[in-house]
Amino acid sequence: MEENQLLALWESYDRKLSQNLVLNRQNAEEITKIKVKSLLSGMQPIKIFAIIVGIVWVGFLDLIVFNVWAYASPMFLISIGFHILLTKLSIGVYLYQLVLINLVDINEPILSTQEKIAKLKSSTIWITRLLFLQLPAWTVFYWTKDLFQNLHVFQISIIVGVALGMAYLGIWLFKNIRFENRDKKWFKFLLSGKEWDPMMKSADLLQQIEEAKKEG
Repeated sequence: MEENQLLALWESYDRKLSQNLVLNRQNAEEITKIKVKSLLSGMQPIKIFAIIVGIVWVGFLDLIVFNVWAYASPMFLISIGFHILLTKLSIGVYLYQLVLINLVDINEPILSTQEKIAKLKSSTIWITRLLFLQLPAWTVFYWTKDLFQNLHVFQISIIVGVALGMAYLGIWLFKNIRFENRDKKWFKFLLSGKEWDPMMKSADLLQQIEEAKKEG
């Protein structure tokens, strides 16, 4: 076989090999996108459940406030009002996240999907921070003037100390629940599970596609 024929065969083989590699890479990318869509879609049931429970809970609390408004203590109204506000805000965030999840399209550019996942992570972190900020409300809602008049100094110091401790914990968590701390044990304890893991796995899968493209 002549040298020109050998070169032609080699070039043909090389071309087919390159085409197969491109096709395999495209197939792997499509499969990965389907996995990402499946992971994110798997988050929907728990978010829908949380929205339903949240609406029922807020409706119940609104009814309580309506019925006790005239004679409830200021501390009770402030505490329950703060809790209702943050619960309604969390319902809104869950609705926003459901919209984001449904907007994810396996045919869209990877960057677009990455942006949606980033928004999901950011909103999850923010609502978690805000919900922990209400910790003190659970320790002061029952405070009244009569309560403190009927307690000893030691008892007062205990309930005030607990409230201050919850306030410190709530503020500390609000300041430290950040994406940069995602590898810390306490962060994983608070945010691991179906609310967080699918987003992280999806982000990792998309990052692998990006790295494979760069290597290719």
